[in-house]
Amino acid sequence: MIIMSVDFGDARTGIAVCGKSEMIASPVCVISEKDFDKCIEKTAALAKEQRAQEVIVGYPKNMNGTIGERAEKCNLFAEELKKLVDCPVKLWDERCTTVSAHNVLNVTNTRGKKRKAVVDAVAAVIILESYLDFRRNTGESAT
Repeated sequence: MIIMSVDFGDARTGIAVCGKSEMIASPVCVISEKDFDKCIEKTAALAKEQRAQEVIVGYPKNMNGTIGERAEKCNLFAEELKKLVDCPVKLWDERCTTVSAHNVLNVTNTRGKKRKAVVDAVAAVIILESYLDFRRNTGESAT
């Protein structure tokens, strides 16, 4: 199944996708858009372009498991996205993915403007890899 993941942000939104084999999550792009509705429209267009059969939206719960303002905004994003795409849209716990993305970029010595340009796409890859691991471990994968 082709699955697309979204790391929604107020200014930049990372997008990643995996192919039908569900083996590798790859970064697609970062949507630079501050307008909430336009960001949703651009994300929906990418889902259609990528032929996504499922969209996973990062859901940043607080470390104690509670739902904060950021998670509520991501939930609203997912609900609005559902209205524009012809596939399921699911929330996926993404605690610490941005921190993990920064750690990956530290290892590759990616700094400055280049880091800012890719960190959200890397976070989307981490979200998708986590979801794919879940699918494999629970027997939900297509393979």
